[in-house]
Amino acid sequence: MNQYEVIRTTHRVYGQNISEISKITGHSRNTIRKALRGEAWGYKERNQQNYPVLNPYLPIINKWLEEDKERPPKQRHTARRIYNRLVSEHQFTGGESTVRRYVQMAKLSLGVDSLKGFIPGDPEMGYEAEVDWGTSIAQIGGKEIRLKFFCMRSKYSGKHFVRFYCCERQQAFFDAHLHAFQFFGGVFRILIYDNLTTAVHKVLKGRDRIEQESFSKFKAYYNFEARFCTPGEGHEKGGVEGMVGYVRRNYMVPVPEAATIELLNEKILKECIAYGDHRIGGRENKVSEMFEVEKDRLLSLPEIPFSNIQTNSGTVDKYATVTIDKNHYSVPVQYVGYKVHTVVFVDRVEISWNGKKVSSHERMYDTNQWILNPDHYLDLIERRPMSFTSARPIKQWKENWPKCMNVMLERLCEFHGTSKGIKEFIMVLKLYRDYSVSDVEAAIELAIQSNVRSSEGVKQILIYTADTHRELPPLTNWQTLPPPDLKDYAQLGGVL
Repeated sequence: MNQYEVIRTTHRVYGQNISEISKITGHSRNTIRKALRGEAWGYKERNQQNYPVLNPYLPIINKWLEEDKERPPKQRHTARRIYNRLVSEHQFTGGESTVRRYVQMAKLSLGVDSLKGFIPGDPEMGYEAEVDWGTSIAQIGGKEIRLKFFCMRSKYSGKHFVRFYCCERQQAFFDAHLHAFQFFGGVFRILIYDNLTTAVHKVLKGRDRIEQESFSKFKAYYNFEARFCTPGEGHEKGGVEGMVGYVRRNYMVPVPEAATIELLNEKILKECIAYGDHRIGGRENKVSEMFEVEKDRLLSLPEIPFSNIQTNSGTVDKYATVTIDKNHYSVPVQYVGYKVHTVVFVDRVEISWNGKKVSSHERMYDTNQWILNPDHYLDLIERRPMSFTSARPIKQWKENWPKCMNVMLERLCEFHGTSKGIKEFIMVLKLYRDYSVSDVEAAIELAIQSNVRSSEGVKQILIYTADTHRELPPLTNWQTLPPPDLKDYAQLGGVL
């Protein structure tokens, strides 16, 4: 039995007074009185922590921490930095642990770097979704490129949609929404954003924003309300912030490889669907089960999707290109000087003249790029064969064409001479207009093996291999047929 129990039992059970208990236990009367009042022995928190060595430096520390309130969060004093400054600037001789204990209490009392509390949420079904962008690396067409990915996440079910783009421009922003709405099968009544420049023209006081005019039109078309976070307070849409990290850690590790961004998006879409089997912490049902109940609460989609295109007009310059977003897109050379109409989609550019589409290109988002279709220039280069080696569309093409093309070019120039050889080679290149890439390249390979030295020879190989009816059935009854009459051959100029 411990001494605390002995004192209280002796007094309360056996009725002995303080003096008698003091003689039995050897404790002072004050100690016995404390035990009888119910005060247990052990640690008692001090009313005030004394810092005998650190005390002269407390005003300095407090001043630094007060100044930190006006500094960026990532450039504020840590306890170690304060200790190092005290040692180097004020010859402090105490221990670092003493400084750490005081700094921890001082930051709490001054409200510096204190963690923020969060309110447990119970989102309304089918009501809100959060939107954000992330950045990641992917291997596209054998090249490592940095991509942006759009993420929309339901606050209730946690179901999310992810799609990759080359940039965060407004057209990509709208296109991502269109695909997300199709994925969810409807529109959430409220979408929560950061203060994106693609949506917000100006941030006003409080929650007020001046929206981009085109975003307001888009929002009105789909009848959702946009809610923007307080600047610097990304936690106001913490669900999608966490989802962006989840996507980067799970969908993008190891670094994905795809021939095109579209194929990458198809792969990521499967990941988003598979996430339906996930069960979020604190939830009883799976994501897909919760969304099955939620999806009927979404706003229905309009019958006609939002027209997410940009139209304009321009004049074809002397290089047979039209400038769009500071990039040059080619058209056939016969349209030089003509005024054309351009339609810009999120992934491609189409150019038309007089209602007829004359050119289509993959859209580029860098600046001062020359997106040239070599076929647009072949007729002009054929008339000026000595421009072949310096022609930009040909040089761009040569970076990707197979080795057999170079072999054929060398063979034709060697046999016909440089000028005539280039013209013959251009005639070979024109075969791409009527035959597939694989067929033309296979014909060139066969022509090289067969020592063919003309474009007409390559063309005949293509014609022969493309003619599925060229084979005649074998002659099985030739022994019973009459002998041929060679007089018919003589009439054609033959000699008997």
